[in-house]
Formats: sequence, C-alpha cells, structure tokens
Amino acid sequence: MADYTNYTKQEMQAYAIAKNIQENQIVIVGTGLPLIGASLAKRVVCPSCHPIVESGLMDCDPVEVPRSVGDLRFMAHCAVQWPNIRFVGFEANEWLHGEERLIAFIGGAQIDPYGNVNSTCIGDYNNPKTRFTGSGGANGIATYCNTVIMMQHQKRRFMDKIDYVTSPGWMDGPGGRERAGLPSNRGPQMVVTDLGIMKFDDETKRMYLAYYYPFSSPEMVKENTGFDVDVSRAKLMEGPSPEIIKLIREEIDPGQAFIKVPKQ
Repeated sequence: MADYTNYTKQEMQAYAIAKNIQENQIVIVGTGLPLIGASLAKRVVCPSCHPIVESGLMDCDPVEVPRSVGDLRFMAHCAVQWPNIRFVGFEANEWLHGEERLIAFIGGAQIDPYGNVNSTCIGDYNNPKTRFTGSGGANGIATYCNTVIMMQHQKRRFMDKIDYVTSPGWMDGPGGRERAGLPSNRGPQMVVTDLGIMKFDDETKRMYLAYYYPFSSPEMVKENTGFDVDVSRAKLMEGPSPEIIKLIREEIDPGQAFIKVPKQ
C-alpha cells in the first residue's frame, strides 16, 4: 500500500508555492514545481486563482501536469488561447492600470540578498565558465510583476554579488528600482527554496528567513547561504497532509515528470 506520510523536499516546495498563492490572483507559471504548486492551489487551496503561461494560454487548469508551456495538456482546459505578444502586453497593462492581481514565478542559477537573479552566465559575460539560456520572459516578468523566485538553497547560488543581473530584484536596496528606471511598486516577494521561504524586509529590501520546514532549520539555512541572513524572524511551516501528497502523486504529476517519488 502506498505511503503518503513521507514527502520529498520537492513536494514540500510545491506545497509551499500553493500556500502562498491567493484567491483571485493571476499566476504566471512555467513548468516544473511552480506549475505543480499552482495546480495544487487551483484544486485545493484557492480555486479562484488563474494560472497563465507565456505562450499565451490563460486561466489554465490541466488535468495532468504539462511538460512545456506549449503542451496540448495546457490548451485542453484553458479559458483563452492568446498569441504570445498579447501575454507580454497583458503584463505591462496590469502595471499601467495599477492592478495588484499578478504574481509570477521565475528561477535562475544565482541570487543576491536583494533578489536579483542571474540566469545568463557564470563568470565574465564575454568569457564565461558556463553560459545559460538567459532570460526568456523572466526579465519582463521581473520588471512589471511581483515575483516568487524558485531556487535550490546552496552557497554557490545564494551569493553576496552575482555574476550577471538577468532579472532585476530590489537592485541595490531601497530606491534601487527607481534609480534603474523600473516600477518601484513591483519586485520580488519571496524565495521558495528546498530549505525554507525567504522574504524581503520592507525597509532594507534585504532577504530574511521567514519560514523553515520540518526537515530543515534556521542554522541549516545560514550554513547554506553565501551572505549574512537574518533568521531571527523564522517560523516553522507545517508539512503537507497525506491527502495533499496523494493528490500530487496520483493526479497532478502521476508520470513523475517533475517530482520523483522515492521507491518504498
């Protein structure tokens, strides 16, 4: 008989994502854990949320997790199929009209204390050690939308200074976005990692630990962060119920496309 009492770090991340999506929010997702989290939110946490993807598909509710933003499983249960250019305009239009409905998920290879993300290269831009795929739509998203950043919690990723700013966070702190010509009322809201949830101080705009998981600790977060991080405000976040894990494994991602279930 399947055991749903034990969950993986990735399942905890997906659950953390779902818990931080609110009713009536429009949620920009790609594939992977953000999509699993958004699907979980749509089913059991806040059914009125509206997942959308950059290929132009709006209010998606796939029966099973798609493998890409162009997957037909997205198209089968979405409200509108827009061309990509209208999706980009939609982001800007939400900002121009002062709407607060959008939240977007992005990721990368490196992040600094102010939520600036690098998904372009490791090392010098002109002679890098590693070249990544770059922004995709993440720069436009980070410019016009409030974001949730997905990262694995490692010192080599959480750096005091990143090699390249692909997607802007709070730049260099208070007033940083204004000085860069970016909307000041948009920016990173949290970082969901495999060890906890980081948020940003309202005054300093620096990252701090808001929640840790049942299998992690504030000390573990400090050890795996490459800059000084405040853990004094950290609270324990409870893990998902067996019913949530069963839903993820049997209905949302039964093919284990993004979350591998440990063999029993």
